[in-house]
Amino acid sequence: QVQLVESGGGLVQAGDSLRLSCAASGRAFSNLAMGWFRQTPGKEREFVATINWSGDFTYYADSVKGRFTISRDNAKNTVYLQMNSLKPEDTAVYSCAAVYGRTEVARTKAREYPYWGQGTQVTVSA
Repeated sequence: QVQLVESGGGLVQAGDSLRLSCAASGRAFSNLAMGWFRQTPGKEREFVATINWSGDFTYYADSVKGRFTISRDNAKNTVYLQMNSLKPEDTAVYSCAAVYGRTEVARTKAREYPYWGQGTQVTVSA
């Protein structure tokens, strides 16, 4: 079993930066591929970024490519999402997700991840 807890959300202005963290507990964090998703009311969960178990493979949604960076620290059982040049359309609840696996596969669908955090709100004002 994997427990995930996100932190770092908040209210910022357009153009600002935020760094989200997702702390994992449970077994073998280094065996987990991790992802970040976001959701706004009335819409389906949207893929943001994913990182493989070692951190040397990452994949991003086109909407965040060049602005967001996903990274991980396996010694701290934590994955990060650095968000720069934030836009109002980035406003959402951001959730991290995990799946066991050591393959370099871009997992972009929510159903591919069995473990989820509770989410953290990010609000970007114009």
